[in-house]
Amino acid sequence: MLEERDVQVRGYRIRLPLDILLVASANPEDYTNRGRIITPLKDRFGAQIRTHYPLDTATELAVVAQEARPLEIEGVRVEMPAHMAEIVAAISHEARRSPHVNQRSGVSVRLTIANYETVVANATRRALRLGESEAVPRVSDLEAVPASTTGKVEVETLDEGGDGEVLDRLVKAAVLSVFKANVAPEFHRDLLAEFDAGTIFHTGDDVASATYVEALGRLPALRAAALPLAGSESPGALASAVELVLEGLHLSRRLNKDAAGSRAAYRGRGRG
Repeated sequence: MLEERDVQVRGYRIRLPLDILLVASANPEDYTNRGRIITPLKDRFGAQIRTHYPLDTATELAVVAQEARPLEIEGVRVEMPAHMAEIVAAISHEARRSPHVNQRSGVSVRLTIANYETVVANATRRALRLGESEAVPRVSDLEAVPASTTGKVEVETLDEGGDGEVLDRLVKAAVLSVFKANVAPEFHRDLLAEFDAGTIFHTGDDVASATYVEALGRLPALRAAALPLAGSESPGALASAVELVLEGLHLSRRLNKDAAGSRAAYRGRGRG
């Protein structure tokens, strides 16, 4: 017996001087309607500890770094930019705050791990198709995230097909928060002036990194905003940084965006 510290062997009660610590765990309260520690059993435990998911993205990403399966492809170097890793973690944090996500079921770090691996895989697919030597995830790779998110969060919506809209809002909120935290406002004025002059910038998860670098040669203000994010002259890193800058400005209502699938065209607000 747990409380009386007795052991029963074939109906015989034997008291043994056992030095045992018994620990039990349970999933979130509404998780598949199982995994609860029933009340009479809780009464036998000396203490009950309620845990929580990571409270900040740094802790979340530390778990991801420990648990995510590295993708190794011969001839392709995989590099996850810090801002993309932050976005992936921020999606989970947005889901944990969302009124449209069942918080009793919870949003575990498994979601972050799965989304991290998915965007890396999508970037690697692009590198292999385009013959590039580096795979660097971009904002456009987030188009693949719903596939790895569905089933890991319980969306509560009355509208048919509303799950997709909820997930889309979570991703946009995550991108916007990371953009505001990483792109200084002083870059905005000159950058927006380039677009107000008629610039149209095309992006997509199947567009070569070299195409971004070539376009940056004609847009010094956009290059100046993207370079601190990229941290290097790597074409893949620059392409990833450019997409965050452009999408962040669009979500801030500073640029217009015409989207079709994973392809997008960004233009000034005063133009079409």
